[in-house]
Amino acid sequence: MESIENALYVVATPIGNLGDMTYRAVHILQHVDLIAAEDTRTTSVLLNHYGVRTAMKAYHARNAARQTATLIAHLRGGKSLALVSDAGTPTISDPGFQLVKAAIEAGVRVIPLPGASAVLAALMAGGLPTHSFVFEGFLPQKKGRQTKIKMLAAEPRTLVFYESPHRIHKTVGQLLEAWGDRPCVLGREITKKFEEFFYGSLQQLHAFLAERAVKGELVLLVGGAEKKKKEDR
Repeated sequence: MESIENALYVVATPIGNLGDMTYRAVHILQHVDLIAAEDTRTTSVLLNHYGVRTAMKAYHARNAARQTATLIAHLRGGKSLALVSDAGTPTISDPGFQLVKAAIEAGVRVIPLPGASAVLAALMAGGLPTHSFVFEGFLPQKKGRQTKIKMLAAEPRTLVFYESPHRIHKTVGQLLEAWGDRPCVLGREITKKFEEFFYGSLQQLHAFLAERAVKGELVLLVGGAEKKKKEDR
């Protein structure tokens, strides 16, 4: 296996099924000097499963401003560091990008270890065009929400969103009202025991969610806007 360098390793971890961990990721986590984890309790479950005993330090949105400097000093001291999120690929909808940016500015090598991603997993099973797509993460909860929805109305590429179970019905209704009916896919608990996908349209999904409360991690895919046909001259 590869030797460990004085570097920041950005390590993707499973989004649910622990079997989706790569051999390389396990090796790196076993041998780096320190692991920066979004939630050390959550990451402990994964590390215990694979017999990893490396020390951890919490690194999340609430402490990123002060912890970044500490972790960069660790790297500047010649040590190695692995960055992991609660699940999936770090820096995607989490504060890890701040640490990556700081490491680059400090002249520290950044090494990505690709792996599980809820966004890509949903696209793989979604059946919507994937030659190009737009990942929007979570829509604004209040201020700027309607503005963002209107701004995306003419986007021709497949749109990918994260959403919480208690807001998904409202969100689908807002998209339906603003964009009209479009093909969509809702992925729930991807790679986990109760994984399921809903395939249909925004109107069908809205009706489905009116009758059934959903739980777990959700990824919503929506077909892009159809290109307007040129008028005959």
